[in-house]
Formats: sequence, C-alpha cells, structure tokens
Amino acid sequence: MSIQEKSDYGFFDDKNREYVITRPDTPLPWLNYLGQDDYFGLCTNTAGGYTFWKDAKLRRLTRYRYNNVPYDLGGRYLYINDNGSVWNPGWKPVKASDVSYECRHGMGYSRITGEKDGLEVETTYFVPVKENLEIWKVKVTNNSNVRKSPSIFSYQEFAFFDAANDMNNLQRTLSIGEVEVEGNAVYHKTEYRERRDHYTLFASTRDIAGFDTSRDAFVGVHEGLHEAKVPFSGKCTNSKVFGWNPIASLQHDFDLSPGESVEYSYILAYVEQGDEPKFDSPMVMNKSKGKAIIEKWSKPGAVDEAIKTLANTWDDLLNKFQVDTPNEHASRMVNVWNQYQCMATFNMSRSASMFEVGIGRGMGFRDSNQDLLGFIHLVPSKGRRRILDIAATQLSDGTCFHQYQPLTKEGNAEIGGDFYDDHLWLVLSTAAYIKETGDLTILDEPVGYADKEYKIGELGEDGEPRKINAETLLHHLETSISYTMKKRGPNGLPLIGHADWNDCLNLNCFSTEPNESFQLAGDVDGSKAESVQIAGLFLYAAKEFADLYSFMKRDEDAKRIMADYNEMLETVETKAWDGQWYTRAFDAAGNPVGSKDNEEGKIYIESQGWCVLGGAGATGKYAGRAKEALESVHQHLYTKNGIVLQQPAYSTYNLNLGEVTSYPPGVKENAGIFCHNNTWIHLAWCLMGDGDRALEYYLSICPSAKQNQIETYRSEPYVYAQMLAGKDASCFGEAKNSWLTGTAAWTFVSVSQGILGVKPQYDGLKIEPCIPGSWDGFSVQREFRDATYQIKVENPNGVCTGVKKLVVDGNEIPGDVIPAFADKKEHSVVVTLG
Repeated sequence: MSIQEKSDYGFFDDKNREYVITRPDTPLPWLNYLGQDDYFGLCTNTAGGYTFWKDAKLRRLTRYRYNNVPYDLGGRYLYINDNGSVWNPGWKPVKASDVSYECRHGMGYSRITGEKDGLEVETTYFVPVKENLEIWKVKVTNNSNVRKSPSIFSYQEFAFFDAANDMNNLQRTLSIGEVEVEGNAVYHKTEYRERRDHYTLFASTRDIAGFDTSRDAFVGVHEGLHEAKVPFSGKCTNSKVFGWNPIASLQHDFDLSPGESVEYSYILAYVEQGDEPKFDSPMVMNKSKGKAIIEKWSKPGAVDEAIKTLANTWDDLLNKFQVDTPNEHASRMVNVWNQYQCMATFNMSRSASMFEVGIGRGMGFRDSNQDLLGFIHLVPSKGRRRILDIAATQLSDGTCFHQYQPLTKEGNAEIGGDFYDDHLWLVLSTAAYIKETGDLTILDEPVGYADKEYKIGELGEDGEPRKINAETLLHHLETSISYTMKKRGPNGLPLIGHADWNDCLNLNCFSTEPNESFQLAGDVDGSKAESVQIAGLFLYAAKEFADLYSFMKRDEDAKRIMADYNEMLETVETKAWDGQWYTRAFDAAGNPVGSKDNEEGKIYIESQGWCVLGGAGATGKYAGRAKEALESVHQHLYTKNGIVLQQPAYSTYNLNLGEVTSYPPGVKENAGIFCHNNTWIHLAWCLMGDGDRALEYYLSICPSAKQNQIETYRSEPYVYAQMLAGKDASCFGEAKNSWLTGTAAWTFVSVSQGILGVKPQYDGLKIEPCIPGSWDGFSVQREFRDATYQIKVENPNGVCTGVKKLVVDGNEIPGDVIPAFADKKEHSVVVTLG
C-alpha cells in the first residue's frame, strides 16, 4: 500500500506512516501526540494544543482553553508579516485567505506547511527521545521571484503548572506571573522563588529582533488572537510582564533572495533545577541549565539528528509487529495507527485529549490495566513498572483507588473506589506481561497496599525505594480473586458497587441532585445489586490465573482457583441466562437489568461479550448458549457502524439505573456505539470460529474505513474514538471522544490475537487465526522474547480457522505453538490452515 484515496480533508500516506491533512477546516480538530517518555504535547492540525511534563494536571506548561469558540484556539503559533500581509502557516488564528496548507501527522511529530504570496514556512513540531522539551524546527523559503523581508513572531502562552489552579484561581494567578528574558530566551519562573524548583523555557536558536512576554501587549485586551496587535504592527514591544498572563513571543526578521531558505528552531523546555542554586543574585535566576539546553540544540545538525533518532525509535517499535493482509484497513491500522494509539493511551490513560481536559482525571486503575494489553509488546519494561505502580493503589481489602496521579503515584481520593471490577483487570495485565516476556519475577516484587504503612528500604533496580515487609504482586492477584468471591449478592453473582466497567450503570445511586456525581452518589454498603459483566470478567481472570499457576507448576493453587471458576460459571448459567442472551445485572431491589422482562434496555452488549469470553455457554448441557447470545447481539445490537450498547434505548431517566438513562437515546452509554466493548464481541466471534463476522464487525468501527463518511464521522480517521452515535440518534455514525479509549488496546488484541491469531503464551507463541474464508492467507513479522518470527499463513481450502500444519525453520512440529527460542535470531514459520 502507498497513498490511498482521499477524503475531502486528507489521505493516508502509508509509506511514510503519516496522515496528510490538506484542508485546515476539518470537521473537528484533528490531533496528534508528541512525546513518548515524560514530556508530552498535544498538537492539532492547526498547531493548537498544549504541553506538560508527566502529569497534565500538576505540571502543565502551556495554556489551552477547552470548548472554546472556535474549538481549537491557542497553541504553538507562528505569525508571518510579509510586507504587511499577516498570516499563519497553520491557518489559525488569522485564517488569512489564499494560504496553501498541509499538515502531516506522523509518528511523534507534526509537520505543518503554509505558503502565501510565494513565501513558504514549514514547521516540524516534535519531542526528542528521552528529552524534557519540545522543538519547533522552522524552514522559511522564498519561492517567489522577488526579494522578501518577512518578520515571524512566535506565540506561546504559559500555564502556571497546576492546571486547575491556573484556570480557576484568577485572583491569585493574575498577580504572580513572572518571567526573565536573556539572550534569545524567555524564562517563565512563576512561583519559582517560593515553592518550585522548576521553570519553563522558550528560546530560539537564532538571534531575535525583539520579544514580548505580556499577552496584553502582544494581543491586546479587546482584541483576539486573530487580530493580535504586535504581528499586525510588525514590531514587538519588548514587554516584560508583571503578573497577568505571561507569554513567549520572539521576533525574527529575514531578508531572503528568490529561492533562498533559512532554518532555525524554537525550544520549549521543562527545566528542573535540582541541587543547583536557584538564583545568581536576588530575583535573578541561575539559568545555567537552561542555557546548556539552548547551546545543545543550537549546534549544527543537532535538531536533524534528533528527528532521525525519533524516526528510528518508531521504526524499532513498530517493527515488533508488522503484517500484510488482504484488507488495507486492517494492515494500515495494525502496522501503524493502532499501535501508535496504544502508546498514547499507555502514556495518558484517559487524562489529556481534546475531550479530557487533563485536570479532573489521572491514570485510571481499570483503564491503565487494559491499555497495557495493547502496549506490552512495544516496551515491556515500561509495562512492568506500570503494573507495579497500579497495584500499589489497591487497598488491602481488594478494592482500589479508581484513579491515581502519575506525578505522585498516589490514589485520587476525590474519585474514590468501590468500582467492583477494578481489581480483576490487574490479573489480565499481569498475565499479558508474563506471556509476552516469560518474566515470572514480577510476581515476587514487593508491592504494598495503599491503606497500609511500610518501612522504606534501599532503592531497587528501578530507582524506586523498596518496601520492607510489603506483600508481593502475587498477593495482590490473590486478593483480587478472593475479593470477588467474597463480595457476592443474593444470586451468588458479584456485587457491582458504584459501577462496573460501565461507569454509567449506577445501581446504587438513586440520584435526584443535579450537582452530584452518579459514580459517587449513594451507598454501596449493604447493597445487593449484582453485575453479570463482572461475573464474566471473573471467569476470564480466574482462568488466566489458574493457567499461570499451572505454568508455575503450582497445581494445587490452580485447582483452587478453578474451583472458584466452576462455582461462578454454574452461577452464571443458572442465574443469568435469560432465554436468548445473558442478563446484564440485578438492581438493588433484585430486579433484572438487560432482560426480556424489561421494557427498555432488554439486551446489553457487555455481558454477552464477557460471559462468552469467560467460557459460559460452551460446554455440557449449556453448550450452544454462547453462539445464541452472539446471534442475539447480531439481531438486536449490530449496525453498519458498530454494535450499540443496549436496546431498546432508554427514553426516560430511571432512578435505579443511574447515569446510563440520563443520556439522550443513541448517545454514549444509552444505546451509543461504545467502540471499546465492541472488541469483546469481535473476540467472541473468533472464539466461535467465524472469521467473516469477526472482520465485518472489526471494520464497522475501524476509523480508516470511515474516510467515505467523514462529514458524518467528524473525528480523526486514523485513531479510534470512544463512541459513535447509535441508530437511535439523529447523528448516527458521528464519532466523539477520540484517542484516549480502551478501544485502542482491545482492538489491537482483537485483530492481532483474535483475527490474525498470533497469541503470546507462557510456553511460546500460539498461532490460531480466525480469518474470512475468502482470504488466501497473510503474513506477520513478530518480535517475541529476543527472537523474530517471519510467519506466513496459507489458506488453500478457504477456511476460517484450524491449523492443519505448522512448519518452523523447515521442520514440521506438532500442535500450534511456536517455541520461544530467545536466541536473537530470525525464524521462518509457515502455517497451513485446514
């Protein structure tokens, strides 16, 4: 594949792993993420967005105003004044006429090019690998046949680190802003004198003709960014802000003959002072660290070398899993964009996007565990650290802090806990890590519980202090399994607490107060509300745990866990089967939810997916129920744009069901197409051996396949959205809440392990495809435990599944599991289906 058909707004450039946007007025702002370590930036197709270090709430570096008019206003702007004509290469905010435009969102960078009247300005925004800074590399070219003398003005507004306080506490923040200007740099030092040992630096590698640090001076008080005073006047005022709103604007003047180009860079950096003295003299910062950064990136070739390193880093990451399939959308998403999105969700959880403002949320316990499932093959060492961080926010009774802040790694008490599915996801992520790496030592790592105190010992290999007398990660997994078995209701099914995976199904809420949280209202103590979805998830987690114990040759422990599994399985089959599908829950009064007995919300998607994946309806006298439940999904819930969450949609607010009934019909959890849970049905069809339906369902929510309906879809066609409007909504097919969604990880699992069937196991790499019968085969390159496998799957008989023959390095081996060679060599694998 190379460049495919265009939409009205852009196209995929598969060769260069870019999405090319050719019109700036996209239906919604189309975003990219910069950064892959500790420093991150959100960059839209018109150069909007913001930056932060580690924590979008507690270390926000630049400002951004959400839900603005227009939506995407503020960011990393360049204003061009070319003989009095003022414009922006990224179109906004001036939106001048007759500006040619292109934005290329790539792997960790965005390159925006604008040209007007023969003057071209190309800017590449990126975060260098393992650096706490962002670079804007600028190339200015005179493509006209006359000499040009343009001026370029940067614009970046600083945030005061604590994003919530920066936004809300104006009586303080409008008085404390401080900067220093020295050389080609602005040093933002608000609160540096008192409580902070860090500052933000904005500098240029080229000598400046002037500067502004006051937003009022640069923009004006009564003007907007589209008519900012300074760029239209053509000259900076050299303003030095005292309180109010600090910015960094640096002026560059050029004299370019026809055909001449000039290159330079801006540097936006987060600088920690560490043990260095904070001041050289009263009120004058010690700028040695900042100056060293400017010197480093001003050296010839430094920026270009960093761009190459970034490209090589992403080549190395993506080459761990590459495919060639008969379907261009599956190949494109698997090879590039799905894995790329998995990196973003690993880094951000659900905290910082165009829809999540990075203020009210940290890292989700449930979310981050699921994100690991699609990320773990990329950087297993980071996944290992994340699992231990997540486990440390679990409480000793088995419950968890629902979220934690990445900077402090402490649980978010404001959100609290009592989401009774949270703890089970830890079993899934841990199992996925061990299957990927074979590293059982993680189970012995000391991980304390958040409500217990432990003595702190020496630093471990990861640089974190070791907890003395702390329990192990294995202890956490045992706690998670036993908690669910202990916290069950009158039917023997798991209690739901504030909610399960569906945060909006609140069976203990009973909320009539519009200003309270559905998730935190009500009292879960003594409630008998039960979740069938948690029961199915428990079945899946318990089976994973038992298999792990078996691999560890702890057979008695495996039998013990399987006894719990069998007890829960029998409960599901006898209490949750509703005749043609599995019920969703039982409310606090014991009434069924998601049942034929309900007028609305008769059938839900989640319990069908998890009960089937957990092994329900598959054997003995209950065999056939799994297939029947999935056929019910197809009959009642499936649409051309994906599977709606339930049917019929709720038309009135139901006090005993909570937030799920508060949304208009067809939106989000009220019969919206919640893409995340669609993937569980994709996997369930693979379990049934129906590859045609699995791919059909996969493509129904695939963003790459939405190019031909982009005016309706609206969101980025290169990454998954949380939800699409369902068939009950007037905007059926409209996507919302893109980027940060568990859909990314679960879709990668569903296509890589389900459809393509390349499954890491404790003892090797299992090959178990479930593809459409029309496919004649496909190929996969998979790095696994220090070896590379070149896998060719052949389908001469047009079947969906079933491995007839497995040949490794020319030798046929029995079964369908490739040994984990771990020899740093490449191995040839030929799989014949039949």
